[in-house]
Amino acid sequence: MRNLFTIFTLAICAMTGAGPAFAAGADKPASNGTIVAFGDSLTAGYGVPESEAYPAQLQRKLHQAGYQWTVINAGISGETSTGALARVEWVMKLKPDIVILETGANDGLRGQDPVLAYRNIDKIVATLQSKGVVVVLAGMRMLKNLGPAYTTKFAAIYPRVAKERKVILVPFFLEKVAGKEGLNLSDGVHPTGKGYAIVTETVYPYLVKAIKQKGGA
Repeated sequence: MRNLFTIFTLAICAMTGAGPAFAAGADKPASNGTIVAFGDSLTAGYGVPESEAYPAQLQRKLHQAGYQWTVINAGISGETSTGALARVEWVMKLKPDIVILETGANDGLRGQDPVLAYRNIDKIVATLQSKGVVVVLAGMRMLKNLGPAYTTKFAAIYPRVAKERKVILVPFFLEKVAGKEGLNLSDGVHPTGKGYAIVTETVYPYLVKAIKQKGGA
């Protein structure tokens, strides 16, 4: 509920032109641009405090490196690529300069046809690009118990979209985290705060590339 309330508030701010609330007496920090982390529970930070989800950790890392960009967590737990496609126009109300797109994992876990996920992700990327948004696409892989034929087709979605749409690709969003004891919650799927710290390190160089591509600092 906390995450849904947060992103709903940010959406209202974007639509009305109002800024997010800051602590009394605090100055609103300058921002060189807006990055929207668009995804499912792996973006929302299921099971960890909001401050430990990767978007929050990523913003802190950017600021420490001198990149004064705002990172908005627009993750919704349980969302499929079909749901993400339906949400693109809503995400655009947040006025992103860059979008980190992480979606499709729930499609795979439900055994949905990878062709559907490909089409949805392709349409999302095309829509964002048509609005002048730089896209960082987070590659995903599926659990091996779904069989080699399925997992191979699923993994191929992301490099295919990246190549066809010429977007920045993070080869595997959960690199060095997936399946690692101590870096995931008891469900074995969602990262812990420590796991998200590694995800942040994985995404960071690709995001810096996107910021430079956008002409920002």
